[in-house]
Amino acid sequence: MMTLSRWKLILVALAVVFGVLFALPNALPPKVRDGLPGFMPRETLNLGLDLQGGSYLLLEVDTNALRAERLTNMVEDIRSQLGEKRIAFSGLGVVGGAVCLKITQPGDIPAATRQLRENIGTALAGVEGGRDVVVSTEADQRLRLAFVPAAFEAEAARAVEQSQEIIRRRIDELGTREPSITRQGVNRIVVAAPGESDPEKLKSILGQTAKLTFHLVDETADINQAMAGRVPPGTILVPGDDFQPFYVVKRRALVTGEMLTDAQAGFDQRSGQPIVNFRFNGIGGRRFGDATRDNVGKRFAIVLDNKVVSAPNINEPITGGSGQISGNFTTESANNLSILLRAGALPTRLNVEEQRTVGAELGADAIAAGKISTIVGFVAIMAFMLLAYGGLFGGISVVALVVNGLLIIGAMSATQATLTLPGIAGLILTLAVAVDANVLIYERMRDEVRAGRTLVIAMDSGFSRAMSTIIDANLTTLLAAMMMFQFGAGPVKGFAWTLSIGVITSVFSAVLITQVLLAWWFKAARPKTLPIA
Repeated sequence: MMTLSRWKLILVALAVVFGVLFALPNALPPKVRDGLPGFMPRETLNLGLDLQGGSYLLLEVDTNALRAERLTNMVEDIRSQLGEKRIAFSGLGVVGGAVCLKITQPGDIPAATRQLRENIGTALAGVEGGRDVVVSTEADQRLRLAFVPAAFEAEAARAVEQSQEIIRRRIDELGTREPSITRQGVNRIVVAAPGESDPEKLKSILGQTAKLTFHLVDETADINQAMAGRVPPGTILVPGDDFQPFYVVKRRALVTGEMLTDAQAGFDQRSGQPIVNFRFNGIGGRRFGDATRDNVGKRFAIVLDNKVVSAPNINEPITGGSGQISGNFTTESANNLSILLRAGALPTRLNVEEQRTVGAELGADAIAAGKISTIVGFVAIMAFMLLAYGGLFGGISVVALVVNGLLIIGAMSATQATLTLPGIAGLILTLAVAVDANVLIYERMRDEVRAGRTLVIAMDSGFSRAMSTIIDANLTTLLAAMMMFQFGAGPVKGFAWTLSIGVITSVFSAVLITQVLLAWWFKAARPKTLPIA
């Protein structure tokens, strides 16, 4: 193993070049980095929330509101299905987490039950009846419709996953680098946004459901009667805009925001006021075109989170698949709305359970402390190796340790990993245990020399016989780090990622780089004895 194989030299040279190139930008000022040639890497370490400062939010997905919305939608579906079959009913409403109604004619109960079982809810495998809604008959000609518990639990889980992805898209639109968005428990999401010092702005972007729908305005409804609680069937009362305090609109939406493909802030060519231009996908464009063609002369309301932002007249069919939302927008509010619409609507609202702001000063103090700890640790390790194994072998270990540090920083910069305070702890720990492999190799060489082996055999055995121990020790550490990364969250993941990179680079530098340097020394000096014996 003491031969200078060409592949070893090439691999070591490439590793050193990689470490220097990708670690170098971290030591350069921003202006110098921007002036680097195009082929040079410019990525630097991303600092986490605890080092850079920023905002922390703990959000809870409101699954109760999701259930209430599903039940409300079910009420409208039941009204529509029984209306098609001309089945008379009364008392339709939500009672105790289910929808109840009374069929007027006893002879209509079988037909009503069959119609609702076949058309209400969606298919669900593994459930009796094959649907996520159970229709049961009760006394006094009443029917009760309730969700299968497993179905709603699955939908709540999907809502949390969908909310997590939409939050990520919204933060990406803000330009925040390396946000940490992790799930906590059953229905909570932790958001850490480094560099975002205003949690209120983050809350306004993340907390808005951004559910956009288009409804026909019911011009025949009496607003005063509706405000008094007597809303006509099939309609809802929603808060209005500056032109009208409330609107009565058809409950069934013509088109929904899920059909949007793009939304951009802009300015109205006639008034110069900020607006939001939107575009539908193919299905949404056709549906919107058909709805406007069938309702020329009527008004339709653009409803955002149960509030009308505008209610224009349909003067002609809108068949281009695009349109605009106007209102009392500022440039910032129009831009925020376009961000929300592009990212998509949340399945239900998010409740802010906790919020924190981490100042940049605290992060600067942590970075300074981390630097001091790293320097002190490195100096202590270097002193130990030089005292224990002399200037030559100890110095070679120190060189390998420096290359190891470059490789860790270069790898984290190349992968755009986020460095946190626990990550710095992982880095220091990696440096502390990096020389373990050198100690094992050197001590094995000593034992071989004391056993009467020649210098060449002793040095070769030091590497070959220590390798199994080195691999076993570092493999168990790597497995532990992988488990922490898989099951941990936030700081634990940062620590595990830094430790994983450090384990791999430590084995490489302590074994291969040390071997190449010792082989060079042996070939040049032709020693007769082992300097550390």
